[in-house]
Amino acid sequence: MKLETLITKAWQREALWLWLLLPLSALYGLLTAIRRRAYQLEWLKSYRAPVPVMVIGNISVGGSGKTPLIISLVHYLQQRGVKVGVISRGYGGDTAQMPTLVTKDSLPSAVGDEPCLIVGTTGVAMAVCPNRKQAITTLLEAHGDIQLIIADDGLQHYAMQRDIEWIVVDAARGFGNRQLLPVGYLREPLSRLKDSTVIYHQKLGGPILSDSQLATDKLTMHLQPSSLEQLLAHELSQIGTDSISQPVAPKAGSTVHGVSGIGYPQRFFDTLRTLGLQVIEHPYPDHYDFSLTELWQYTEHPIVVTSKDAVKIKALWLQQQQHAASSEAAKIDQDWHALAARLWVLPVSAELSAACYQTLEQQLKALGINTALIDTAAYD
Repeated sequence: MKLETLITKAWQREALWLWLLLPLSALYGLLTAIRRRAYQLEWLKSYRAPVPVMVIGNISVGGSGKTPLIISLVHYLQQRGVKVGVISRGYGGDTAQMPTLVTKDSLPSAVGDEPCLIVGTTGVAMAVCPNRKQAITTLLEAHGDIQLIIADDGLQHYAMQRDIEWIVVDAARGFGNRQLLPVGYLREPLSRLKDSTVIYHQKLGGPILSDSQLATDKLTMHLQPSSLEQLLAHELSQIGTDSISQPVAPKAGSTVHGVSGIGYPQRFFDTLRTLGLQVIEHPYPDHYDFSLTELWQYTEHPIVVTSKDAVKIKALWLQQQQHAASSEAAKIDQDWHALAARLWVLPVSAELSAACYQTLEQQLKALGINTALIDTAAYD
């Protein structure tokens, strides 16, 4: 078992042995506080972009739903005529190729899985680089009319100044033992929430955090699942698959392999169960680099993956097809096609409360970015 998986499972069950790491958490907290204060006092230099920057991030390790939130915000702003761009660290991509723009033809191995998903879904102008200043510069050089930049994560990247901060909190997961890394999974203390706009990610149909001091804000979101889609439907239609029966989407009561390489896989498995599916769980670390051989082992039942994992798996499958030239490879292709026919993806979208959009409108107006008047009730 990888160390990352071991620690994650220990956080989930709040293992007592984690408290042995308390001195490390104290040191981490001290260094984090000193670093942030150094930027506030301008002892360390920070970069101010020529256009407003909105950071979407979290104070905990693991997924909180920020990528679907960013996609929804981009759609919302695009529909209202705001020229929006996105930057990201490009985690999982090739830093030797950064800074670089992300296009619909970009590969996850080059720019990261989340940027591929964001651009593939929205078509937004986007650049990636661990150095956020370089990412912003690259983005604005290519798209000089951008009015607002959304930074995917980067909440703790204080070298980049920001005008708006939205922190996403997973209400179902909570804060665990409320300790900083590595005893707990908090990157920053809970007091950090007081400085930003907090969006509570609720489990669909579930209650918000019970802590009265943290649950007074009515800015909420939830992930709304869509219908299952065949991951490689278009690709399979382009090749001869007569030997493979036409796949049918899994229905309620069906058993599926749930494969997830996101920050909090349990949320994905729980969502599948809300659709009535019987789930065989296969959790992987966040941003995991899958191989087709790995997926090949999951036989007998359909395989359902997240949208983020789907962009990587699709790229892998297309690369495999490009290398299938010999007669032996052609024989193997039939097995690959059978695997492709078993692959399904569950798209989700972030549904925000009306208060979220009202807050966004107020924040943008304060920055001189005006949008058309809207009926926020339509987004409740």
